[in-house]
Amino acid sequence: MALKVTKNKSPKPPVGCALTECMAMISGAWAPNVIWHLRGGPRRFNELRVDIPPISAKVLSARLKDLQSRGVITRQVQPTSPPSVQYQLTELGAELVPAIEAIVNVGHKLKADA
Repeated sequence: MALKVTKNKSPKPPVGCALTECMAMISGAWAPNVIWHLRGGPRRFNELRVDIPPISAKVLSARLKDLQSRGVITRQVQPTSPPSVQYQLTELGAELVPAIEAIVNVGHKLKADA
């Protein structure tokens, strides 16, 4: 005998759900890590590679392009010889930091309980 499927009592999210929109901003492997390390100020590509050792250059480059296209970070070419590029959080990116900090805090609690 099959079990009866109960109706979900939580309200349906509106079209263009805010949670879905926010999670899309930080989706992708390493995106939260990049935002986390940019919260302290502008960083160059190689500085981010040092900050996040397991990430490959290819993935970091892809993540930076994605975050830039979503308006989370800005890319600024520095007039040096050779030219260097700095990445920095936008106002929108800075607004994501408290959410990521909350996730990190829960992670610390889960790790302590394990």
